[in-house]
Amino acid sequence: MKETYIQSINLSRLLREGGSTDARGEILEYIALPNERIPLEGSAVWKVGVTRVEGEGGLELWLSGEIAGLALLECRRCLTPTPTPVRAHFQYMLRYQAGLSHLETIEENEEEILLFGHPDLDLEPLLSEAFALELPYTALCKEDCKGLCPVCGANRNEVDCGHREEPQTRLGAELSKLMGDLKD
Repeated sequence: MKETYIQSINLSRLLREGGSTDARGEILEYIALPNERIPLEGSAVWKVGVTRVEGEGGLELWLSGEIAGLALLECRRCLTPTPTPVRAHFQYMLRYQAGLSHLETIEENEEEILLFGHPDLDLEPLLSEAFALELPYTALCKEDCKGLCPVCGANRNEVDCGHREEPQTRLGAELSKLMGDLKD
């Protein structure tokens, strides 16, 4: 039976008595977003700390934390799954509102506040968003990746298929020449 790791923190004691609490855990296999999954190599580890503060809107909690792991992103040249380190730090102001079934975001005095309605705060959407926001736009498996052959699609890092790129047009020839000049 596979273990499941729940990304949540119970805030009932903080809501009653005040003080601080923390939690830590790991996410296995992938980071779940609403319409996508980010595969992981190994696990992503996270930790959060929550402190009760008295705010203008009543009882508020300050949550700060971080998540780190290796995302498996496709190399932009050869499409090989490439372990890419990601580390994200995040902070949220939380406000308890009894009866609320899911997280809601409001803005007060140009500050974003997350409303929650259950003492067991589900951290998954917060962790996933923070991780996704820190993903690099592209990844390379190695700096000198040769990419895929445009003729047969072979990974040029693994095989020499023998195909050579030849400019199809005069514009292509000029661009190739320019690229060659830039490399020198």
